[in-house]
Amino acid sequence: MQSTTYKLTEFFIFFILIPISFVLSFPVWIKMGLSITGFIYVIYVLLKIEKNKFKIKEDLHWKLFFKATTIKFIIIAIITTVFVYLLEPSNLFKVLVNKPLLWLVLLVVYSVFSVYPQELIYRTFYFQRYESLFKNKNVFIFLNATVFCLAHLFFRNVLVIIITFFGGLLFAFTFNKTKSTLLVTIEHAVYGCWLFTVGMGELLGFPS
Repeated sequence: MQSTTYKLTEFFIFFILIPISFVLSFPVWIKMGLSITGFIYVIYVLLKIEKNKFKIKEDLHWKLFFKATTIKFIIIAIITTVFVYLLEPSNLFKVLVNKPLLWLVLLVVYSVFSVYPQELIYRTFYFQRYESLFKNKNVFIFLNATVFCLAHLFFRNVLVIIITFFGGLLFAFTFNKTKSTLLVTIEHAVYGCWLFTVGMGELLGFPS
């Protein structure tokens, strides 16, 4: 059983110090090394210390999940479509129309190699490691959204920070309710893929 001090130190290094350091200018290979090493550590802790079996839960409420996700997706789709149409109309569905193969490849790569690792770290690992340290669940979820947007500081874009903060809230609430990495990964992938599809890809670091 690891101490509270150990976990708080771990939290500070992984969720505050490293993300903020990525804003600084130092060799990309060092940043990649830190990211890979950190991810390996997360997997080790989940498997060996938290005893996570990485199995899909049998009691998932798929209908309720898809109903809630669909409602949220419709709202997000309307807002973002109007946003792109008003501010960057030339980008509206640009990649989907002009480069459909690139669009398809990026959706798959993004979902598998970006969304899933993010959810392992920022939902599964975060909740299993630190939930017991907080008595107030709302504060715990708010902090999750905050550190999630900190992970996107390297974009140096205020809009990205705002989007990822509210996205972090949505994903944290979903994980808190379902305790399922799979479901929150699906939700994250749906919203993220839509943002790329509607024409906000450049803002989120996608090639276009």
